[in-house]
Amino acid sequence: MRGNLPKREPEIIRRWEEIGLYAELQSVRKDAREQFILHDGPPYANGNIHIGHTLNKVLKDIVVKFRIMAGARSPYVPGWDCHGLPIELAVEKSLGRKREVPKVELRRLCRDYAERYVAIQREEFRRLGIIGDWEHPYLTMDQEYEAAEVREFGKLLETGAVYRGRKPVIWCPSCATALAEAEVDYEDVNSPSIYVAFPLVSPLPEPL
Repeated sequence: MRGNLPKREPEIIRRWEEIGLYAELQSVRKDAREQFILHDGPPYANGNIHIGHTLNKVLKDIVVKFRIMAGARSPYVPGWDCHGLPIELAVEKSLGRKREVPKVELRRLCRDYAERYVAIQREEFRRLGIIGDWEHPYLTMDQEYEAAEVREFGKLLETGAVYRGRKPVIWCPSCATALAEAEVDYEDVNSPSIYVAFPLVSPLPEPL
């Protein structure tokens, strides 16, 4: 690489961390009239980052940095999804023949696994030059986060938005879990759906 980047790049990132670049940028823009917040869908904490993570995070980082340079206050709080099948499958695979463990123990192992990969991915994202509040990320396994989810679910119950009904559920026998319809591939199936173009009404009607 030209410019001795393998040596200089880590030095630049280290310098950003030493001067607290993220906190400094937020301080400089604390009184900005415009605020731009990027709502970033969190990655699973279930392994090292790959090219998909890299493309996702770098593109979003460009947007956040552009907004800051344009004069807006643009905080970025990274987060991780610490629940779900990818983590459970990875832990069960590591158990091997010891797969049958009490559920409480399995949850503890999953939490330990997620914590380990949160730390690993955080350093890998930093290595890409992504700036953000890395010291205070949000984790779906934090008790405060889980409590907030329960409170929001309670609001949905109060408004009658939650009901009990029946619907077929697609089941994966190998993963022993339910599948979303988007996760199922159908072969030799002709869909009756069609796409139709309609002209726009001008001027557009007021939103309902």
